[in-house]
Amino acid sequence: MFGKVASDMLGLSDIGSVIKPADYDKVDADDYILHEENERIFFLIKSKADEYCFTNRALVHLDGASAASKKRTLKRYEYRANKISEVFLETAGTVDLDVEIKFKLGNTAFSIDVHKKHLEELKDLYKALIKIAEINRESHQALEYAKQSLQMASSTLGNMRSTEGSLSEEFKKVNQTAFNWLMDTKKQYSIRDFGYVFEKYINN
Repeated sequence: MFGKVASDMLGLSDIGSVIKPADYDKVDADDYILHEENERIFFLIKSKADEYCFTNRALVHLDGASAASKKRTLKRYEYRANKISEVFLETAGTVDLDVEIKFKLGNTAFSIDVHKKHLEELKDLYKALIKIAEINRESHQALEYAKQSLQMASSTLGNMRSTEGSLSEEFKKVNQTAFNWLMDTKKQYSIRDFGYVFEKYINN
């Protein structure tokens, strides 16, 4: 009952609407955000069937089979594990009622129809997704360079002579150093929280 009332209050149809921050508590997706871990909603698109909730950490998608069905599927796509790519924004033609934002999260493709009155807000989301995609690419490249650097260092150390008695101890030291270095590098280039990107581009 509350869901229907909320939909009516927000003026929703099968074409998505951009929900204002003041109304985030009226949508179901808010119940699944990790507020306990400082997760925040930065952009939310809702139609009668679906909710697309962009947080600083993930896209939370509540997938409804149809506008009339009460059964819904909750899916969560962490940006860190599902890289954003192929971001497109299609503006409306003369007679179109909607604009469309398209992107991929990992191997999952999204195509979201939004009422054309929300075009300016959607441009902000487009910029944020483009920037996150760029950061994802650069971080992935940096991690690859880090792995290559470690392999080169390992090969160099492998060619150095050690006495038989110290070989085991040297291996332990090198192995531990390499492990710590990789973990530190992963923390540096595997970004979990993109709140700073959304804060820069999303103008609520």
